[in-house]
Amino acid sequence: MSVNRRRFLAMALSFPAVASASISAPAYSESVDLIETLLTRAHVPRHSNELWVLVDDRDATLSVFRGNALVERFAPISLGRSGAKTQRIRGGNVTPLGEFRINRFNYESQWRIFMGIDYPTPPHARMALEKGIYSQADYEHYFDYYRRHGYPPQNTALGGAIGIHGLGGADPDIHGRHHWTQGCVAVTNEQIDRLAELVGVGTRVVIR
Repeated sequence: MSVNRRRFLAMALSFPAVASASISAPAYSESVDLIETLLTRAHVPRHSNELWVLVDDRDATLSVFRGNALVERFAPISLGRSGAKTQRIRGGNVTPLGEFRINRFNYESQWRIFMGIDYPTPPHARMALEKGIYSQADYEHYFDYYRRHGYPPQNTALGGAIGIHGLGGADPDIHGRHHWTQGCVAVTNEQIDRLAELVGVGTRVVIR
């Protein structure tokens, strides 16, 4: 492994955005399959009082938990037109699987309210490098940008602008029958209003 790769690996493993109760940063030499497994699991400490969000692809539900106790559940929800996968490519209409944090709110969105998440995360960047989606230069740029701005770049090959939002003026009938987004998680306008009352910047979001 080159000196530069070791340096940026160390940065990835120590990055604040990686630290959480449910995902520990894997060593660079671990397999992509193991990283994908870690990204799609959520573990909450038994006695945790953390408020967090679980998006379940199979059930098409969004659930808010306080620790392990269900607070509220929204269904059905809509995901990307091409489904949910661990690896997402810009323009692929895929909802990324993994663990994220809400890092911004837009109350003037065309989707009524938009809650952005910190995709792509450092584990996604590592997978992109492993699979050849990121070059070494792309990988280094990712962490340089993250270090300078405090959030991941949104214009790389992995895409960006992923979040949870309402329908705005979209057709509720289509929402109820099909996954229709470009990769975001969509709920109704009434549900996004309620969700905005429950969560805030920093809330953990697990998409599995």
